[in-house]
Amino acid sequence: MADTNNAAVQHRIPAEGADPLSLSGVNDANLLELGKRAGLRVVLRDDHLLLSGDLKDVERAVPVAQHMVEMARNGVPFGTDDVARFYDAAGSENGVRTVADAAPVVVPGPRKTVRPKSEGQAKYLTAIEENDVVIGIGPAGTGKTYLAVAMAVDALFRKRVKRIILARPAVEAGENLGFLPGDLQEKIDPYLRPLYDALEDMIPPDRLRRAMESRAIEIAPLAYMRGRTLQDAFVILDEAQNATRAQMKMFLTRLGLNSKAVITGDKTQVDLPRREDSGLVEIENVLKGIEGIAFSYLSGADVIRHRLVKDIIRAYDAARGDESGDPQREG
Repeated sequence: MADTNNAAVQHRIPAEGADPLSLSGVNDANLLELGKRAGLRVVLRDDHLLLSGDLKDVERAVPVAQHMVEMARNGVPFGTDDVARFYDAAGSENGVRTVADAAPVVVPGPRKTVRPKSEGQAKYLTAIEENDVVIGIGPAGTGKTYLAVAMAVDALFRKRVKRIILARPAVEAGENLGFLPGDLQEKIDPYLRPLYDALEDMIPPDRLRRAMESRAIEIAPLAYMRGRTLQDAFVILDEAQNATRAQMKMFLTRLGLNSKAVITGDKTQVDLPRREDSGLVEIENVLKGIEGIAFSYLSGADVIRHRLVKDIIRAYDAARGDESGDPQREG
């Protein structure tokens, strides 16, 4: 008796209204990626996407192809790394979920809009929109910091707040600050570089320079927040796992009227001498259940970096026997 799971089939998916270049990618890269992942032949013919191959392979690839068509219809850009992520998600318990209808975050730079690329990211943005304090917890590459900065830039240029304040704990992680060249500011700047990178990706250089000169945008070590009251501000604390419990309380009590705070971190990357001293670890228990404060958890399924990052995370987790861990530092 023939194995019907291995029967060769061809499945047609309507693609009317989808931008052909967006769907196929340059030189059909998106279709080739799906075909490589699924072991199928994938072609765009007229207004249909054709999937040809074994039945079981086609069945797994169909929701991925439908997701790609939907994103192309909605003008949401995606590439081969995204296709690989969609395919991995299709084999998971939750399956591939659509975020094509999620509202984009508008930024003034060349990128113009920032969109969530996973269900976890979409929920994270919704939490930031609906709450005054959001704690985003998850591994490297999930966009915790980047999306928070995008929301801050959107709020500033829509005049919902008057300034953006970005802070990070300057905690040594294997390197000694005293051996770095330069004055104190030059020693600290490398720790704050990821925040500059995010801003430079979203705001034209001249506008960013003016905003920083006028202190409408400020980047500083967490210790510099002490004694301040932050009103009409969008405040982001990045790498919060390296804030002590006292620093975390200090940061949270800086908030003034019409202010919003986003705290991001990875509980597995504590560089403090003792993990239990981490303010991020503590607030997860202390602040749960308070109205206006939301916890948003991202996972390996939300990793948006190079496709190998997710595999690297899984390999380290398997080696350590820790399903929730992440050896990568957020950057």
